[in-house]
Amino acid sequence: MNPSLRRSWHIRHRRTISTTRKFNNQGNDKNFIATLNEIVRSKRSWNIALNSTISTRLKSHHVEQILLQTLDDSRLALRFFNFLGLHKNFYHSTMSFCILIHSLVQSNLYWPATSLLQTLLQRKVNPSFVFDNLLDVYKRFNFGHTLGFDLLIQNYVQDRRVMDSVLIVRLMMEHSLVPELKTLSSVLNGLIRIRRFDLVLQLFDNALTSGVKPDEYIYTAVLKSLCELKDFEKAKEVMNWVERSGIKVSVILYNILIHGLCKGGRVWEAVGIKSLLLTKGLNADTVTYCSLILGLCKVNEFQLARRLVDEMLGLLLVPREAVVSSVVDGLRREGDCVAAYRLVDMTGKVGVVPNLFVYNALLNSLCKGRGKLDEAESLFNSMEDKGLCPNSVTYSIMIDSFCKQGRLDAAVLLYNRMLDNEVELTIYPYNSLINGYCKAGKCSVAESIFNEMIDKGLTPTVVTYTSLIDGYCKEREVQKAFRLYHEMTGKGISPNTFTFTALISGFCRAHMMVEASKIFDEMVKMNVTPTEVTYNVLIEGHCKDGNTIKAFELLDEMLKKGLIPDTYTYRSLITGLCTKGQVSEAKEFVDDLQNQRHYLNEMCFSALLHGYCKEGRLKDALTTTDEMIEKGINMDLVCYGVLINGTLKHHDWKYLLNIMKEMHDRGMKPDEVIYTSMLDAYGKVGDLKKAFKCWDIMVSEGCFPNVVTYTVMINNLCKAGLVDKAEVFYKEMLAKGLTPNQFTYSCFLDYLTSEGYMVEAKQLHDAMLKGYLANTVTYNIIIRGLCRLDQIQEAMDILLEMEDNGIFPDCVSYSTIIYEFCRRGDLLGARGLWESMLTNGLKPDAVAYNLFIYGCCIAGEMSKAFELRDEMIASGLKVTRATYASLIHGT
Repeated sequence: MNPSLRRSWHIRHRRTISTTRKFNNQGNDKNFIATLNEIVRSKRSWNIALNSTISTRLKSHHVEQILLQTLDDSRLALRFFNFLGLHKNFYHSTMSFCILIHSLVQSNLYWPATSLLQTLLQRKVNPSFVFDNLLDVYKRFNFGHTLGFDLLIQNYVQDRRVMDSVLIVRLMMEHSLVPELKTLSSVLNGLIRIRRFDLVLQLFDNALTSGVKPDEYIYTAVLKSLCELKDFEKAKEVMNWVERSGIKVSVILYNILIHGLCKGGRVWEAVGIKSLLLTKGLNADTVTYCSLILGLCKVNEFQLARRLVDEMLGLLLVPREAVVSSVVDGLRREGDCVAAYRLVDMTGKVGVVPNLFVYNALLNSLCKGRGKLDEAESLFNSMEDKGLCPNSVTYSIMIDSFCKQGRLDAAVLLYNRMLDNEVELTIYPYNSLINGYCKAGKCSVAESIFNEMIDKGLTPTVVTYTSLIDGYCKEREVQKAFRLYHEMTGKGISPNTFTFTALISGFCRAHMMVEASKIFDEMVKMNVTPTEVTYNVLIEGHCKDGNTIKAFELLDEMLKKGLIPDTYTYRSLITGLCTKGQVSEAKEFVDDLQNQRHYLNEMCFSALLHGYCKEGRLKDALTTTDEMIEKGINMDLVCYGVLINGTLKHHDWKYLLNIMKEMHDRGMKPDEVIYTSMLDAYGKVGDLKKAFKCWDIMVSEGCFPNVVTYTVMINNLCKAGLVDKAEVFYKEMLAKGLTPNQFTYSCFLDYLTSEGYMVEAKQLHDAMLKGYLANTVTYNIIIRGLCRLDQIQEAMDILLEMEDNGIFPDCVSYSTIIYEFCRRGDLLGARGLWESMLTNGLKPDAVAYNLFIYGCCIAGEMSKAFELRDEMIASGLKVTRATYASLIHGT
């Protein structure tokens, strides 16, 4: 016998002897008990009858005797028991409680009996002691059934004293008392709640030994425990035992086993059990399907899970939200956003939608997928109908997607809707809008959104500033970008790699390589790590600036840092060498890279081809194309375009035909870029017949001319004086819905000024101003036309008009008029305009110096001419042959 149980047994028997002695001694109190009995059963007031004399003498064993004598009227006994406790502050013995509990149960008064038990348990009496008293009363006074014990057990379970309930069950079984199945089931489920699955199995074995015949609920608890312990083989044995025993069971037992197997990763066994249900006369229910679907999701079988959801819906079973969320999120992560979207649509029709977290994740995936924004928009618009309220994350996802697609109007509408719905404002939608407008070249709008964001109390982040900096850099507003950079760092916001890269790119675009290098050094000093993109931007900048030595130094630095150059890096270096006329060195560089097994793409080779063509080395270019094909690098349209452009520039019609034939043999057709180059080349040599033939071939091949193509053709005709035919092309262009640009109008403007039609030219230019198509170049055309007609004052007026219209003159604007002053011998006027140009922050280029030097020479001002020559050299500009020719001619 267990030592603790043996100790309980001794205590129990000792207490029984003590209680027996009490009952024997009660013979001396027969008269007192008779009096009490008469008072209890009389209609007199108990409060009066039980005076202080009686109350003082009253002891627990007296009350116990009265309770035993009123077994025939348990309600009366209960009233008396409660009266003593409430009005006389009498402390009842555990024995009294037990007598009354049995009495009430015998009379089917279960609720009062339960209430008494709850009061008793609040005393924190030892469970063994309570059981001993309950058992003693039960045996001594021959109560008919054991429901009092069941109530005690059930109350312990309800009071979350499950281990005490287990003790009572075991004590009952030791005394050959069997608890009801319902009672035993509640104990087992209580043990499951505290995860004592081992005790469930032990108690189940004890019950079987005591002759208990389990029902479905008992087996349910046992199966749950076995599954939690991952003893699936034993669980299957129990299931087989149940089936053989002939107990009528529902699908619940099978669901327990299916759920356990799925949770344990043995989902295929669970699927097998589900498929056998029909043979057992059972149908899978919602729980069956939900368990299997979640199990399949756990092992990433999302497509099969989706099919089971379809099967559920076909059986008119409604899946739980968690199930739909799991499948939808799984399909999304698997990349099948279309299936996820359809599932949401189907389950939404039966009122089940994923949770907001999954819904947002699906929206995000659809937005990132190509061509899926319409589905995302549809899903978003149906949210409120499905009972889901979009939150700040939902709106941020949609606004960001609209911005990335360039649909800024839709993004703003959604932003306004978010404000109307009083959704919590965060920085994210503002960052998206700012980035979207910057990408669209509308930095002024982006900055107004930036200011609105600050007014609403939101703090800009590094992402906010980086978008604005990048936008201004792309608009060549480097000073504004640099101002924002200082504003950001002044607020303690640390720039990241993207910030520095954007700023470096801006300086490189503006050919401010000294400043770009300073920013790069500052980046390294601040321990912000440059990436391949940073180096690529800087290398390209130096290459475009003609400093290939510095570019190759950066390449070496890049390699030392473990960064891997890509085709963008190599293309910039190849282009840089070719631009400097070092095409042979570029070819050596390409060969070295290939020998080192570095991958070069079509763009790298197109840069080399461009270099060859620029130098007129067409044979070398064609040899390079053969090498490309040998190495498995396909010639694309860009490469062919470079070759064709090269042959056109050097008027090598034989090579042109060969290249066109090769393209045709490869099944490739020239695009509008190539045709435009051909039209431009024919126009420049004055061969309009070939130009028109080329135009007809282009149209017949189904290649549609764009704005640039039309502009080139219009320019060819205007240069040839065929302005009427140019107008025909202009009208055709409008009829096809193409909008002429400033270059298109400049063709007509150039013709009018060249022919001296300044009134018509000014009218056209005024129209261009109204359409925001006028720029510095178009104004320069007008200035040139006026100077040709010796209308120098009108030309000066145009300079002032430019600034009034927010368009700033450049070196060409000033140089054209300066030259005209010199030609007229007005060197004082020329000098004044030159000084004005310098005052306005314009740095004269070589052309400006040459024109002024030439003008000074014509005017006989040689000292000024040589002074300008010295300034030109000091500013780093190369003195050209034209400059020296002017000086020699003047002297």
